[in-house]
Formats: sequence, C-alpha cells, structure tokens
Amino acid sequence: MSDVAYDSREVRRARYAVAAVFAVHGAVTGSFATRVPWIQEHAHLSAGQLGFALAFTAFGASCSMPLAGRISHRFGSRTALRGLLALWTLSLILPSLAPNLYTLCLAMFVYGASAGMADVAMNALGVEIEALLGKSIMSGLHGMWSAGALIGSAGGTLAAHLGADARVHFALAAATLTALGALFCRWVLDLQPDEDEEPPPRFALPPKSALLIGAVGFCAVFAEGASLDWSAVYLRDQLDSSAGLAAACTTGFMLTMAVARLVGDAVVNRFGSVRTVRTGGFLAAAGGLLVVVAGHPAVAMAGFALMGLGIAVVVPLCFAAAGRSGPNPSQAIAGVATITYTSGLIAPSLIGGVAQASSLVVSFVLVSVLASGLVVFAGVLRAGDRDRPKVSRPSAAVPDPRP
Repeated sequence: MSDVAYDSREVRRARYAVAAVFAVHGAVTGSFATRVPWIQEHAHLSAGQLGFALAFTAFGASCSMPLAGRISHRFGSRTALRGLLALWTLSLILPSLAPNLYTLCLAMFVYGASAGMADVAMNALGVEIEALLGKSIMSGLHGMWSAGALIGSAGGTLAAHLGADARVHFALAAATLTALGALFCRWVLDLQPDEDEEPPPRFALPPKSALLIGAVGFCAVFAEGASLDWSAVYLRDQLDSSAGLAAACTTGFMLTMAVARLVGDAVVNRFGSVRTVRTGGFLAAAGGLLVVVAGHPAVAMAGFALMGLGIAVVVPLCFAAAGRSGPNPSQAIAGVATITYTSGLIAPSLIGGVAQASSLVVSFVLVSVLASGLVVFAGVLRAGDRDRPKVSRPSAAVPDPRP
C-alpha cells in the first residue's frame, strides 16, 4: 500500500466509521436469522432441505472471499467497501423471494458471496487502523458486529411477532442499511496500492501449525452457525413456541455473543487465552445439554444464551494464536480462516441432515460434543498468551486480501 500519513483525528474517525460498518454488516445477518422459519414455510421445505439451502451461504462466502482483495486492489479500500457493503445489504431481499428449494439455494449463494467479500474488505480496514492506533481494536469491532446483529434480530423479532411478510420486512431493512452503509463508508480510510504491487494470491494452504488451532475455531463456529440458523426453528418445531418467541431466542443468543465480545479483551487479559476458551467450552457444552433436555422454551433459550457466551471470543483468539504459531503469520491466519469457514459451510446442512434422519434434539447433541472440544483443545492457544499486549501487524490479524 502507498505510504500515506494520517493525523490522529482522521484515524480515530476512521475507527468509528469501520465500527459502524461492522454493525451494519451484522444487522443484515440478524435480520435474516430471525425469519428463517418464515422462509422455510414460504418455500415449503423440510428440515433437511432447509439445511441444504443454508449451506450455500457459507459456500458462496468461501468462493467469493479471494475476489475482495482483487476488488480492493483495483478500486481502493473505500470504494471497494462501499460497493461490496451495498451488495451485501441489498442481497438480504433475495431469500424472501425464493418460492422453492432451487431458487433459495441460488439466493443463499449470492447472499453468502456478498457477505464474504464485504467481510474481508471491512476486516482488512480494521487491521490497518489497529496498526495505526498501536492498540488492539478488533475484538471491539467484532463486538459491534454482534451489536448490529442484535439490533437486526430485534427488528426481525418484532416483525415476526406482528406476522409481517418477510418480503416487506427485508425490503425495508435492506433500504435502511444500504443508506447507512453508504454514509459510514465516507469516513473510512481510502487505502490505495502502490503502482508496482501485484494482485493478491487467490488461496493459501493452511500450514501444519494452524491445523490444531483451526480445530478449536471449527468447534466454535459450528456451534455458532447451528445456534444462529436453527435456534428459532428448534423452539418452533420442538417446543411449539410462537413465531415471536422463536425469533426472540435467536436475539438472546446474539445478545450474549455481543456482550461477551465487547468485554472479551478484559477477560482474556485477566485470565489468558487458554483459561478463557476452556471455561467458554464448559459453558457452551452445558448450554447445548440444556437445549437437548429442555422441556420448556425458557430452558432452551437459556441454553442457547450459554452457548453464545461460551463461544463468543474463541475465533479472535484462534487468529491471535495462529499469528504467533509459525514463521508466516499471514499464511497461518488464512489457514485457520479456511478451516473455520469450512465449519460454517457444513454446520447448517449437517444439522439439517441429522434432523432429517432423526431429530433436531440429536443434532444439538452433536453441537454439545463439538463444544466440549474447546475444553480439550484449548491448550493449543497458549501461544496467543505470549507477548501480550503486542499488537499484531496487519498481515497477521486476519486473512489479508492484499499482497
């Protein structure tokens, strides 16, 4: 990137702008998650078919992420983020328009592809600002994403309670979030590549040092994806809850995720990565068991909330540990990201497949087992506790889409 000097006020303003962008991105996910039961009913899908369609979200994201780096390289960070964020917010409309399985799969692929590209672009900017400020801000940015998801899910809960058509709900939400995203993007940093810089490579194979760390992230992302996509369906189908209460369960899950991420840095600084993740694993596994044995919606909602609390900070800590695990931090981080996105790819479809073959209760037994893996493998994150509070350089914090 070109060497450009920024004054402290400009950097702080860019930090708040990127935080707002994270919130907008999260609000799209929150809006969608609460209306999954409506989409399932509208498209006349079984649990297995719904899981199959939801898998196309992560599949689209995984396929599109490398393109974000090339787009940012071609147009600069600000223009790229503005366009990709608008594509993401507008894609919210597509799933509600799908009348059957095939069109929903296509809609979810586009939805996921736009999500992945916008995700990479905003994380890359967050890392640049973190380096300029000389202190860690990524946990807070991800906390803002969760806060945005919470706001979006609250709106979705209200819409579901009122029996609103998701097509109308999504159209209004998309219009509002697109306008807000365009506004906030005005103040992000406009990073431009040097003239002699080559476009970034498309893929990075995970090194061996990242595999165990990636396994920890895999467990956390699997539990997150299962809870986010299936919590509302679980309450509706297994516990005969109303649409409003089912949507509120998803909101509660996102609330605990948001709170834990916003305070996560202080907890990790006090207890260290290993103890934090190990304790979180106990909480997540216990939450999964509560969901499995729940005979009342309140018990299941408490279980989903515990899972959100337990897994909230795991993935950022996996990135930190990967960055210290070998001689090539950026490759290690990219490898961990690949593994965690793979978890996001298979979680919705696997949960749906198990539910189709047996029941959603059995599906969440599997979630509890994987959550307990956080307890077993937390020790591989010990490298993340060394040299704290060292600020990671840009190439080592997230998969950097630039050279």
